[in-house]
Amino acid sequence: MSDSSPDRPSVAVLEVWCELQCPDCRTALDDLRALRARYGDRLELRLRHFPLEKHKHAFAAAQAAEEAWEQGQGWPYVEAVLGRVEELGRKGEPFLVEVARELGLDAEEFDTALIDGRHILIVDADQAEGKAIGVTGTPTYVIGGERLDGGKSQEGLRERIEEIADRLLAGQEN
Repeated sequence: MSDSSPDRPSVAVLEVWCELQCPDCRTALDDLRALRARYGDRLELRLRHFPLEKHKHAFAAAQAAEEAWEQGQGWPYVEAVLGRVEELGRKGEPFLVEVARELGLDAEEFDTALIDGRHILIVDADQAEGKAIGVTGTPTYVIGGERLDGGKSQEGLRERIEEIADRLLAGQEN
């Protein structure tokens, strides 16, 4: 059923190509929090996985994030892992299960998910799509068909995202 009622709020979509062992992605969290505070439900943030080979625990972290989404705690888990990227680098997969336990998630299920690889296809699909649209590093944002690369510098990116989101939302209200 399509919901085309006039009182349905307009929503802009911001895809965030991210890697959970990336210090630049941790820095980007402040911008994402500010965008959520400004737009609330009018801006849908979609985490997309782009694990880089230089970070050996990034692929497992992406799978763990998918398990967190399944357990209803996607963003809190992502923020908790990104806030401690150095610890992920030192401890690896046991750290991913530890964070799940700290958040009150089913840590045993996280462990099983990392072993059985149930989320690998999602991570692979995100990575393939990212490569297809020209993502080369993280964080990279896509909004309104425009790709913004935050891997080199995040200077001015939040402002640019806000400009595009404001334009998209204004266009949807007409």
